[in-house]
Amino acid sequence: MTAKFRRIISVCLLVGFLVVQIPILINAYMFEFSNRYIISVDEASLEEYDCVLVLGAGVWGNSPSHMLEERLNRGIEVYNTGCTDRILMSGDHGRDEYDEVNVMKGFAVDSGVEADTVFMDHAGFSTYESMYRARDVFGVKKVIIVTQKYHLYRAVYNARKLGLDAYGVPADGQYNYDIFVRTYNNSREALARCKDFVWCLFKPEPTYLGEEIPIYLSGELTDDKV
Repeated sequence: MTAKFRRIISVCLLVGFLVVQIPILINAYMFEFSNRYIISVDEASLEEYDCVLVLGAGVWGNSPSHMLEERLNRGIEVYNTGCTDRILMSGDHGRDEYDEVNVMKGFAVDSGVEADTVFMDHAGFSTYESMYRARDVFGVKKVIIVTQKYHLYRAVYNARKLGLDAYGVPADGQYNYDIFVRTYNNSREALARCKDFVWCLFKPEPTYLGEEIPIYLSGELTDDKV
């Protein structure tokens, strides 16, 4: 019984060790993989891209949350360098009462971006799905992704594992978030990196695909409101 008990304890310790170490290794690998593709606005201006891809975040009614506002302002800044003439807003519009992408497009248009250059991905329900749909629905091949840096590692990783020539520009600095918000975001993101690591191995299709809307056409093709 003593030897059997020791074997059980050893197996439990090994499993516990792997449960802790595997997520740490996945996160470290994703940091290392993506870091070389994270660039500044000035560096982004030196190349040409199919579009700037701004990832969605929470909205308050018809207004972007602080986090989303940071992303939108940085995305518009990159767009205004002339490195592309298209912006793709990808977010959650899975129900009538919650709509990230129309808020995002409205913000960009109010900031001086021409409406027909702004595309909306209404089914960007996750970072992985946003990248998959950018490739298969909008025909994007080379892209600048804009989101906060803690999120950018995973976004760039997903995009490149799906075959996109992807670079990322961080959207930090406009707002200071308290330690509780930062801790929550980083903890949630650490788990999401593990999930997307697995998804990028098996490459499941997103929730929706639908007909192709090439990014070089008019963004008005994605409008759902007059």
